[in-house]
Amino acid sequence: MERGGFELHTGARRVTDVTAEVARFAADVGGDGLLHVFLPHATAGLALLETGAGSDDDLADHLDTLLPRDDRWRHRHGSPGHGADHVLPALVSPSLTLPVDGGRLALGTWQSVVVVDANLDNPRRTVELRFLAG
Repeated sequence: MERGGFELHTGARRVTDVTAEVARFAADVGGDGLLHVFLPHATAGLALLETGAGSDDDLADHLDTLLPRDDRWRHRHGSPGHGADHVLPALVSPSLTLPVDGGRLALGTWQSVVVVDANLDNPRRTVELRFLAG
């Protein structure tokens, strides 16, 4: 098993494309197998999403509808509505497993790997990568 990862600063962005970083790791380890991508955070998730055509903005807008930033949440530390951040990983998983063929991510034409993070209290994220050769 090959291990790697990288640090990320999401800032005010709800959706951050990390495809290039993940693809670089896959190319460095080469071969065929499965690449597990994991966020060791309680308030962020990973998704496969088309970016740049509005889908990333649509996701961010609809997360605000599904998980409003108000005082309805029992989890009440941090900024207003922070309890919603702790519910996000139930809807957007903190992990993905991707096929790798010959050192290349086997993604669909419009698929990108994105970090989904609405938590303004903690914009620093770690993305962990594990490659299992097959």
